[in-house]
Amino acid sequence: MTDGQRVFVGGVWAEPEGGHYEVTDPATEETVGLAPEASREQALAACAAAREAFGPWSRTAPEERAAILGRAADIIREHLEPYASLARAETGATTRTARGMQVGVGAARFRRYARVEPAEWAIPPQINEAGPGGTSHALRAGGEGKGGVMGALAVRQPVGVVACITSYNNPWANPAGKIAPALAMGNTVVVKPAPQDPLSVYRMAEALEAAGVPRGVVNVVSGQAVSVGEAVVESGDVDMVSFTGSTAVGQRIAEVCGRDMKRQLMELGGKGAAVVFDDAEVGSAVAGIGTTFSFYSGQICTAPTRVLAQRGVYDRLVEQLSAYAGRLKVGDPRERDTVVGPVISAAHRDRVESYVELGRKEGAVVLTPEAGRLPDRGFYIGPTVLADCTNDMRVAREEIFGPVVVVIPFDDEEEGIALANDSDYGLIDYVWSGDVSRAFRVARRLRAGGVGINTVGRNMEAPFGGFKKSGVGRDVGSYALHAYSEVQAIVWPG
Repeated sequence: MTDGQRVFVGGVWAEPEGGHYEVTDPATEETVGLAPEASREQALAACAAAREAFGPWSRTAPEERAAILGRAADIIREHLEPYASLARAETGATTRTARGMQVGVGAARFRRYARVEPAEWAIPPQINEAGPGGTSHALRAGGEGKGGVMGALAVRQPVGVVACITSYNNPWANPAGKIAPALAMGNTVVVKPAPQDPLSVYRMAEALEAAGVPRGVVNVVSGQAVSVGEAVVESGDVDMVSFTGSTAVGQRIAEVCGRDMKRQLMELGGKGAAVVFDDAEVGSAVAGIGTTFSFYSGQICTAPTRVLAQRGVYDRLVEQLSAYAGRLKVGDPRERDTVVGPVISAAHRDRVESYVELGRKEGAVVLTPEAGRLPDRGFYIGPTVLADCTNDMRVAREEIFGPVVVVIPFDDEEEGIALANDSDYGLIDYVWSGDVSRAFRVARRLRAGGVGINTVGRNMEAPFGGFKKSGVGRDVGSYALHAYSEVQAIVWPG
């Protein structure tokens, strides 16, 4: 790539004032392209442009906004192959993941919010007896405000300008999951993509521009410097911050938002517990855990990376899970049979490897495929099982964000629940049991935003978000529309 990518501010593709930096393919260590390094001033200009565009866009008919989102979905689908190739090169995801879970899901999310149901906009009018204060007529008559009726309508209004700060692990589905519902509700957005793979997000902006999004409604600024994201979060033009990333960064963003009472939607870290009981179908549990903790090389917050196995099934589960990990092909994500590609960078590979070594020092038994299977070039690490762990080990408490899973034994149901809840995180947990009644009983006691019962599958209309340090708020489906809106009550005398 000879020409560097430009930033997108106020409907104009502008040269970045901070120059460009190289985006590296984690599988080959070659340069994918040149990403723009926006200046703080450009970031603030993007926020100002979004503020200026907010009034007209928020008053645009919902049907017109929906039509633009629908056209964007079609454009993304039409460019599936080049977009997926870029996503694979930027992230190291396998071809199947780049096509289906990244670009494919991104297009699906634009399509979903191109058809918002009326019930998702407002609560039906209610007619009720007037409470204290009553009607104006009653007050003028000197009454106590009782009797009579009042009508009430709750409607959803856009929040305003939304800063969408996205994660590197999915440069299509994650930004689309923020941008599409925000635009559908009448907000304008400033997108700050992860520095590792921003080029895909600029392709998304091009699709939205081609679909007819007005100037300033969508803005994208990127950069390796933290000042770019800081400027967006601190801007007085921003009303809400939607962030996906680490808990540590989320806490710093929340502090800034708190000063100005900015709305927040935070999807943060996870250390999902998979509680496997003695009566579980071990093969099903192993397949679910093995598929998910190795998916996208473990760089996924919903992975069940903390397996709690009841003692009667513990040995079998460890044996089968380590065997499963050993069968996963690690290698070039462009090859059809590759399951585990590289992690995002050399620094992250070193971090994950340091956790494996830490687990060894803490007393865990390390079960991993032969190192010789890993490619000589690229940022690869083999799927690893850390057995005989305890819940107080750092490898059991901290998010590793790589293809590493810890296994911890427990004796009875109460202990399993206690261990699952003994975590700073609470995003997605899992329960495997042949007793469905018990599985639901345990699920209700787990302090997590979501629980999968005998599955790692997701319902894409179900609310998504975390308890504790795993986040604030819920999105996906109608819940995303709620997240990107304020509720306004309108009352009138009946």
